[in-house]
Amino acid sequence: MTNAKLIEASLLLEAHPDFKIIRRISPRTAFRENEGAALLRGVVVDTETTGVNTDKDAIIELGMVLFEYDPLTGLAYRVLATFDQLEDPGFAVPPESTAVHGITDEMLKGCRIDDAAVAGFLAGVSLVIAHNAKFDRVFLEKRLPLFESLPWACSFAQVDWHGEGIGSAKLDYIAYQYGFFYEAHRAEGDCFALLEILQQPLPKTGELVLSCILHSLSQKSYQIFATGSAFDTKDILKARGYRWDAVKKCWHTTLAGDEAIKAEVVWLKHSVYGGRVARVEIEVHNCLTRFSNRAGKLAIKEI
Repeated sequence: MTNAKLIEASLLLEAHPDFKIIRRISPRTAFRENEGAALLRGVVVDTETTGVNTDKDAIIELGMVLFEYDPLTGLAYRVLATFDQLEDPGFAVPPESTAVHGITDEMLKGCRIDDAAVAGFLAGVSLVIAHNAKFDRVFLEKRLPLFESLPWACSFAQVDWHGEGIGSAKLDYIAYQYGFFYEAHRAEGDCFALLEILQQPLPKTGELVLSCILHSLSQKSYQIFATGSAFDTKDILKARGYRWDAVKKCWHTTLAGDEAIKAEVVWLKHSVYGGRVARVEIEVHNCLTRFSNRAGKLAIKEI
Protein backbone atom coordinates (compact mmCIF):
# COMPACT_ATOMS: atom_id res chain seq x y z
CA MET A 1 0.00 0.00 0.00
CA THR A 2 1.32 3.46 -0.89
CA ASN A 3 1.89 6.19 1.68
CA ALA A 4 -1.00 8.19 0.23
CA LYS A 5 -3.37 5.27 0.68
CA LEU A 6 -2.09 4.64 4.21
CA ILE A 7 -2.72 8.27 5.12
CA GLU A 8 -6.19 8.13 3.57
CA ALA A 9 -7.01 4.94 5.48
CA SER A 10 -5.70 6.34 8.76
CA LEU A 11 -7.78 9.51 8.36
CA LEU A 12 -10.90 7.44 7.80
CA LEU A 13 -10.21 5.33 10.88
CA GLU A 14 -9.38 8.39 12.97
CA ALA A 15 -12.71 9.96 12.10
CA HIS A 16 -14.58 6.88 13.34
CA PRO A 17 -15.47 6.83 17.08
CA ASP A 18 -14.64 3.12 17.38
CA PHE A 19 -10.99 3.51 16.36
CA LYS A 20 -7.92 5.29 17.66
CA ILE A 21 -4.78 5.78 15.55
CA ILE A 22 -1.43 5.31 17.28
CA ARG A 23 1.60 6.72 15.45
CA ARG A 24 5.29 6.00 15.90
CA ILE A 25 7.23 8.89 17.41
CA SER A 26 9.79 10.23 14.95
CA PRO A 27 12.83 12.06 16.41
CA ARG A 28 12.39 15.76 15.76
CA THR A 29 14.92 18.37 14.75
CA ALA A 30 12.58 21.22 15.71
CA PHE A 31 9.10 21.91 17.08
CA ARG A 32 8.70 25.49 15.87
CA GLU A 33 10.62 28.56 14.71
CA ASN A 34 11.71 31.15 17.24
CA GLU A 35 10.17 34.57 16.69
CA GLY A 36 12.22 36.46 19.25
CA ALA A 37 11.63 34.61 22.54
CA ALA A 38 14.53 34.42 25.00
CA LEU A 39 15.33 30.72 25.06
CA LEU A 40 17.14 28.47 27.51
CA ARG A 41 18.72 25.07 27.00
CA GLY A 42 17.21 21.98 28.55
CA VAL A 43 18.24 18.36 28.38
CA VAL A 44 16.09 15.25 28.64
CA VAL A 45 18.02 12.33 30.13
CA ASP A 46 17.45 8.60 30.52
CA THR A 47 19.61 5.78 31.78
CA GLU A 48 19.60 2.04 31.39
CA THR A 49 21.21 0.15 34.25
CA THR A 50 22.12 -3.34 35.43
CA GLY A 51 19.37 -3.12 38.05
CA VAL A 52 17.65 -0.82 40.52
CA ASN A 53 20.03 -0.98 43.50
CA THR A 54 22.08 2.24 43.40
CA ASP A 55 24.65 0.78 45.79
CA LYS A 56 25.41 -2.30 43.67
CA ASP A 57 24.17 -1.65 40.14
CA ALA A 58 25.62 0.61 37.45
CA ILE A 59 24.68 2.65 34.40
CA ILE A 60 25.21 0.83 31.11
CA GLU A 61 23.61 3.40 28.76
CA LEU A 62 23.17 7.16 28.93
CA GLY A 63 20.89 8.93 26.50
CA MET A 64 20.34 12.69 26.29
CA VAL A 65 18.50 15.09 24.00
CA LEU A 66 19.43 18.78 24.12
CA PHE A 67 16.73 21.28 23.17
CA GLU A 68 15.76 24.95 23.37
CA TYR A 69 12.72 26.08 25.33
CA ASP A 70 10.94 29.24 26.40
CA PRO A 71 10.90 29.35 30.23
CA LEU A 72 7.77 31.55 30.19
CA THR A 73 5.58 29.28 28.06
CA GLY A 74 7.19 25.83 28.13
CA LEU A 75 7.31 25.77 24.33
CA ALA A 76 10.23 23.82 22.83
CA TYR A 77 12.02 25.02 19.69
CA ARG A 78 15.07 23.39 18.09
CA VAL A 79 16.56 20.05 19.06
CA LEU A 80 20.24 20.94 19.25
CA ALA A 81 22.02 17.62 19.74
CA THR A 82 21.66 14.03 20.91
CA PHE A 83 23.92 11.82 22.99
CA ASP A 84 23.90 8.07 23.43
CA GLN A 85 26.76 6.02 24.83
CA LEU A 86 27.15 2.58 26.38
CA GLU A 87 29.37 1.60 29.30
CA ASP A 88 30.76 -1.74 30.41
CA PRO A 89 29.94 -2.01 34.16
CA GLY A 90 32.77 -4.46 34.77
CA PHE A 91 30.44 -7.35 35.60
CA ALA A 92 27.82 -9.40 33.80
CA VAL A 93 24.46 -7.78 33.11
CA PRO A 94 21.75 -9.82 34.87
CA PRO A 95 19.48 -11.66 32.41
CA GLU A 96 16.39 -10.02 33.92
CA SER A 97 17.84 -6.58 33.11
CA THR A 98 18.74 -7.58 29.55
CA ALA A 99 15.16 -8.82 29.15
CA VAL A 100 13.98 -5.23 29.76
CA HIS A 101 16.37 -3.16 27.64
CA GLY A 102 17.98 -5.75 25.36
CA ILE A 103 21.54 -4.66 26.20
CA THR A 104 23.95 -7.59 26.36
CA ASP A 105 27.47 -8.05 27.72
CA GLU A 106 28.77 -8.36 24.17
CA MET A 107 27.33 -4.96 23.24
CA LEU A 108 29.04 -3.36 26.25
CA LYS A 109 32.46 -4.94 25.88
CA GLY A 110 35.15 -2.22 25.94
CA CYS A 111 32.62 0.64 26.07
CA ARG A 112 32.86 3.62 28.41
CA ILE A 113 30.88 6.84 28.65
CA ASP A 114 33.12 9.78 27.75
CA ASP A 115 33.10 12.11 30.78
CA ALA A 116 34.49 15.05 28.82
CA ALA A 117 31.88 14.60 26.09
CA VAL A 118 29.11 14.62 28.72
CA ALA A 119 30.52 17.82 30.25
CA GLY A 120 30.62 19.49 26.84
CA PHE A 121 27.09 18.36 26.05
CA LEU A 122 25.76 19.83 29.29
CA ALA A 123 27.55 23.19 28.98
CA GLY A 124 25.03 26.02 29.30
CA VAL A 125 22.13 23.75 30.29
CA SER A 126 19.54 25.34 32.59
CA LEU A 127 17.44 22.27 33.38
CA VAL A 128 17.68 18.47 33.37
CA ILE A 129 14.42 16.55 33.00
CA ALA A 130 13.92 12.83 33.56
CA HIS A 131 10.87 10.62 33.85
CA ASN A 132 11.43 9.29 37.38
CA ALA A 133 14.33 11.55 38.28
CA LYS A 134 14.63 9.83 41.67
CA PHE A 135 16.07 6.86 39.78
CA ASP A 136 18.16 8.55 37.09
CA ARG A 137 19.58 11.36 39.23
CA VAL A 138 20.97 9.07 41.91
CA PHE A 139 22.68 6.83 39.36
CA LEU A 140 24.03 9.77 37.34
CA GLU A 141 25.40 11.70 40.31
CA LYS A 142 27.21 8.56 41.44
CA ARG A 143 28.82 8.07 38.02
CA LEU A 144 29.06 11.69 36.80
CA PRO A 145 29.17 14.18 39.72
CA LEU A 146 28.72 17.20 37.42
CA PHE A 147 24.99 16.37 37.45
CA GLU A 148 24.94 17.52 41.11
CA SER A 149 25.31 21.18 40.11
CA LEU A 150 22.34 21.23 37.70
CA PRO A 151 18.67 21.93 38.45
CA TRP A 152 16.50 18.82 37.99
CA ALA A 153 12.82 18.27 37.25
CA CYS A 154 10.75 15.09 37.06
CA SER A 155 7.91 14.50 34.62
CA PHE A 156 6.82 11.50 36.69
CA ALA A 157 6.58 13.12 40.13
CA GLN A 158 5.83 16.75 39.25
CA VAL A 159 2.81 16.19 37.01
CA ASP A 160 -0.52 15.02 38.45
CA TRP A 161 -1.18 12.42 35.78
CA HIS A 162 -3.91 10.72 37.81
CA GLY A 163 -5.67 14.02 38.41
CA GLU A 164 -5.48 14.71 34.68
CA GLY A 165 -7.34 11.45 34.00
CA ILE A 166 -4.37 9.38 32.83
CA GLY A 167 -4.45 6.07 34.67
CA SER A 168 -0.73 5.33 34.75
CA ALA A 169 2.38 7.51 34.93
CA LYS A 170 4.50 5.03 32.97
CA LEU A 171 6.09 6.77 30.00
CA ASP A 172 4.94 4.31 27.35
CA TYR A 173 1.37 4.44 28.68
CA ILE A 174 1.32 8.26 28.64
CA ALA A 175 2.64 8.20 25.07
CA TYR A 176 -0.13 5.78 24.11
CA GLN A 177 -2.75 8.13 25.61
CA TYR A 178 -1.40 10.91 23.39
CA GLY A 179 -1.56 8.69 20.33
CA PHE A 180 2.15 7.75 20.10
CA PHE A 181 4.24 4.65 20.43
CA TYR A 182 7.99 4.06 20.42
CA GLU A 183 10.62 1.43 21.12
CA ALA A 184 10.73 1.68 24.91
CA HIS A 185 13.59 0.98 27.32
CA ARG A 186 16.49 2.26 25.25
CA ALA A 187 17.85 5.54 26.52
CA GLU A 188 17.77 7.82 23.48
CA GLY A 189 14.38 6.55 22.34
CA ASP A 190 12.91 7.19 25.77
CA CYS A 191 14.35 10.73 25.67
CA PHE A 192 12.68 11.59 22.37
CA ALA A 193 9.41 10.12 23.64
CA LEU A 194 9.56 12.24 26.78
CA LEU A 195 10.40 15.39 24.83
CA GLU A 196 7.35 14.75 22.62
CA ILE A 197 5.15 14.33 25.70
CA LEU A 198 6.53 17.53 27.25
CA GLN A 199 4.99 19.43 24.34
CA GLN A 200 1.50 17.98 24.75
CA PRO A 201 -1.39 19.71 26.55
CA LEU A 202 -2.62 18.09 29.76
CA PRO A 203 -6.07 16.57 29.19
CA LYS A 204 -8.00 18.61 31.78
CA THR A 205 -6.12 21.86 32.39
CA GLY A 206 -4.86 22.21 28.82
CA GLU A 207 -1.48 23.37 30.14
CA LEU A 208 1.62 22.12 28.34
CA VAL A 209 3.34 19.35 30.29
CA LEU A 210 6.65 21.24 30.24
CA SER A 211 4.94 24.44 31.42
CA CYS A 212 3.43 22.53 34.34
CA ILE A 213 6.88 21.23 35.30
CA LEU A 214 8.45 24.69 35.03
CA HIS A 215 5.82 26.15 37.35
CA SER A 216 6.73 23.62 40.04
CA LEU A 217 10.48 24.12 39.58
CA SER A 218 10.81 26.95 42.08
CA GLN A 219 8.69 25.22 44.69
CA LYS A 220 10.48 23.85 47.71
CA SER A 221 9.99 20.21 48.67
CA TYR A 222 9.69 19.24 52.31
CA GLN A 223 10.51 15.85 53.76
CA ILE A 224 8.89 15.72 57.17
CA PHE A 225 9.79 13.12 59.81
CA ALA A 226 7.21 12.32 62.48
CA THR A 227 9.83 11.85 65.19
CA GLY A 228 8.64 10.47 68.49
CA SER A 229 5.24 9.43 67.16
CA ALA A 230 3.51 6.75 69.21
CA PHE A 231 3.52 3.17 67.94
CA ASP A 232 -0.27 3.08 67.76
CA THR A 233 -0.27 5.94 65.20
CA LYS A 234 1.63 3.90 62.58
CA ASP A 235 -1.52 2.85 60.71
CA ILE A 236 -2.75 6.45 60.51
CA LEU A 237 0.62 7.59 59.17
CA LYS A 238 0.89 4.71 56.71
CA ALA A 239 -2.63 5.37 55.40
CA ARG A 240 -1.65 8.99 54.74
CA GLY A 241 1.33 7.88 52.63
CA TYR A 242 4.11 8.01 55.20
CA ARG A 243 6.98 5.53 54.84
CA TRP A 244 9.23 4.03 57.51
CA ASP A 245 12.84 5.27 57.68
CA ALA A 246 14.94 2.45 59.11
CA VAL A 247 17.88 4.76 59.88
CA LYS A 248 15.96 7.51 61.70
CA LYS A 249 13.44 4.93 62.97
CA CYS A 250 10.42 7.09 62.27
CA TRP A 251 7.76 7.68 59.64
CA HIS A 252 8.22 10.32 56.93
CA THR A 253 6.63 11.76 53.82
CA THR A 254 7.51 14.33 51.14
CA LEU A 255 5.37 17.34 50.25
CA ALA A 256 5.65 20.11 47.68
CA GLY A 257 5.00 23.75 48.45
CA ASP A 258 4.71 25.95 51.53
CA GLU A 259 0.96 25.53 51.96
CA ALA A 260 1.23 21.76 51.91
CA ILE A 261 3.80 21.63 54.70
CA LYS A 262 1.81 24.08 56.84
CA ALA A 263 -1.30 21.92 56.51
CA GLU A 264 0.69 18.77 57.26
CA VAL A 265 2.11 20.21 60.49
CA VAL A 266 -1.44 21.00 61.65
CA TRP A 267 -2.57 17.46 60.76
CA LEU A 268 0.35 15.87 62.62
CA LYS A 269 -0.25 17.91 65.76
CA HIS A 270 -3.89 16.91 66.03
CA SER A 271 -4.01 13.43 64.45
CA VAL A 272 -0.66 11.98 65.50
CA TYR A 273 0.54 13.89 68.55
CA GLY A 274 -2.92 14.36 70.10
CA GLY A 275 -2.54 18.13 70.40
CA ARG A 276 0.48 17.97 72.68
CA VAL A 277 3.72 19.83 72.00
CA ALA A 278 6.06 17.81 69.75
CA ARG A 279 9.22 18.30 67.72
CA VAL A 280 9.46 17.13 64.09
CA GLU A 281 12.35 17.15 61.63
CA ILE A 282 11.84 18.89 58.28
CA GLU A 283 14.37 18.56 55.45
CA VAL A 284 14.03 21.26 52.79
CA HIS A 285 14.96 20.58 49.16
CA ASN A 286 15.04 22.71 46.02
CA CYS A 287 15.70 21.79 42.38
CA LEU A 288 19.42 21.38 43.09
CA THR A 289 18.95 18.60 45.65
CA ARG A 290 15.43 17.33 44.92
CA PHE A 291 15.37 13.67 43.76
CA SER A 292 18.99 13.14 44.82
CA ASN A 293 20.33 11.16 47.76
CA ARG A 294 22.01 14.29 49.08
CA ALA A 295 20.58 15.84 52.23
CA GLY A 296 18.69 19.09 52.10
CA LYS A 297 18.65 21.81 54.75
CA LEU A 298 17.50 20.26 58.03
CA ALA A 299 15.37 22.09 60.59
CA ILE A 300 13.78 21.04 63.88
CA LYS A 301 10.30 22.47 64.32
CA GLU A 302 8.27 22.53 67.50
CA ILE A 303 4.58 22.07 66.81
